[in-house]
Amino acid sequence: MRLLTVFLLLFSSLCTAQSIYPTDYFRPPLDITLVAAGTFGELRSNHFHSGIDIKTQQREGLKVYAAASGYVSRIKVSHFGYGKALYITHPNGYTTVYGHLQKFSPKIEAYVKAQQYEKESFEIELFPNLEDLTIEKSEIIAFSGNTGGSGGPHLHYEIRDNQERPLNPMLFGLDIADTTRPIISEVYAYAISEDAHVNKSKMKQKLRLIDNKNGTYTVENIEAYGKIGFAIESIDRQDLASNKNGVYNIQARYNGNLCFELAYKRFSFDETRHLNRLIDYDHYKTNKERLQKLFVEKGNPLSMYKNIVNDGYIVVEDSTSSIYKVRINDFKDNDTWLHINIKGVKTNDVQPQEDLSTPYYIYANQDHHLNDGRINVDFTRNTFYDDFFIDFKVSSDTLFLHKDIIPAKRYFDISYDISDYKSEDVNKLYIARLVGWNDYPLYSKTTRKENVLTTSTRILGKYALASDTIAPIIQPINFSKGKWLSKYKFLKIKIDDDASGISNYRAAINGKWILMEYDYKTKTLTYNFDDGIITETKNNLKLIVTDNVGNNSTFEIMFYRK
Repeated sequence: MRLLTVFLLLFSSLCTAQSIYPTDYFRPPLDITLVAAGTFGELRSNHFHSGIDIKTQQREGLKVYAAASGYVSRIKVSHFGYGKALYITHPNGYTTVYGHLQKFSPKIEAYVKAQQYEKESFEIELFPNLEDLTIEKSEIIAFSGNTGGSGGPHLHYEIRDNQERPLNPMLFGLDIADTTRPIISEVYAYAISEDAHVNKSKMKQKLRLIDNKNGTYTVENIEAYGKIGFAIESIDRQDLASNKNGVYNIQARYNGNLCFELAYKRFSFDETRHLNRLIDYDHYKTNKERLQKLFVEKGNPLSMYKNIVNDGYIVVEDSTSSIYKVRINDFKDNDTWLHINIKGVKTNDVQPQEDLSTPYYIYANQDHHLNDGRINVDFTRNTFYDDFFIDFKVSSDTLFLHKDIIPAKRYFDISYDISDYKSEDVNKLYIARLVGWNDYPLYSKTTRKENVLTTSTRILGKYALASDTIAPIIQPINFSKGKWLSKYKFLKIKIDDDASGISNYRAAINGKWILMEYDYKTKTLTYNFDDGIITETKNNLKLIVTDNVGNNSTFEIMFYRK
């Protein structure tokens, strides 16, 4: 009781004093040399990276330590995302997060498994009380892994404030060796105003980059006029790793005056998708390069901007000479400079902007309904940042809804009227997004109300109706019918579905539900005999796997164990 009282007093007094980051409060979560596979704020698909990815020497099972004393405030186990994740709230008001774990420490593992068996679900989210799982600093809380959406073994580590906003862990004294300057790989210029042009063109211009090999870059001198902006692609590399990581700070100056700054110190999860407004989304989808715009367009609410003058744009006058400089630095203050010399030249001989014109125009601040035959598309107001002509065409059951080059802030609905389909066929239909050169049908979560199928999505592109009539595949990996498994620690089964994908599964031994962990990357279900469900020699395993349109397969087999 005394511990609880002390914790509450410390929490209430310290959670409001978070303007100064304590650099000696948290210890590193691993006891190996820290090497970063990913940095805070790094540009990812549709989000900023909310922590630091720490390499685990290409293996799993490393001991993960509590960064400070506190209590386990949240546990989440999911097939995707962070996989197995642990959240520890500390008396100073911060919360540390540990993701992609292989397993939890024994006391936490027992707590989680009891809840999983009670709810009969592998995926689970728990919010323990303060006194349920108290933790001491440097206590082993878990073991590193590769669960969830991880692309390889590592530990995802975060520090959040009392408003659940992730902060850069480097601010708290986490030390990762870095003696390498950031790298610039691309520079582009944009003509913004109606009268603006860059190198006699209104089109976005790629500028030829020159690496001076001394931490500075230049571009070939440009001629410009009017309101213009710039964008760069840049990365940073830490010591001991070749990963292309994110930078810490970007500043821009025009004729010596600071006009733009982007600082990767903190953000909130409700703004993270607006990364698609920071980058040139069209360029990324077309060229797989994330250009960071050094200007702030309307509708961009990101809180990481500082010292913004004229939204980061510059205005170039005729018959002038000016200089635009960009400083990029990492957390260890290794910096790189970009110098752009600009000659102000006004001309009427300008290459025009390419314009797309279609019968359909989207006003961003209005609702819109598009219809062609049995297919409907509905956008609510403020789904998009800008007004634009949208390419909308229908051919049979295929919807051509523009290219995926315009970011959507909100979900929109695509609906198909399937009343013309035979009754025996409709239960196997789903809406698919067609991806890749071969238009592979990727399942888009589909709901049905009477004779209408609907999917909600934030991705423009090509969609179609698809059918899945084939049940999932179930295949045992390390055992067979009638086998003695007394010396086995695990049961492993592969499950797969080539069309709509796996929706759920349920396994039981002798009629009792068993916990089978699902790894979607390897398509493997794993049962740990240490769970203690089996008490008999002769055992019957029954597994039912269902796909996203309701096809199911049943696998049943007998095995023996003493």
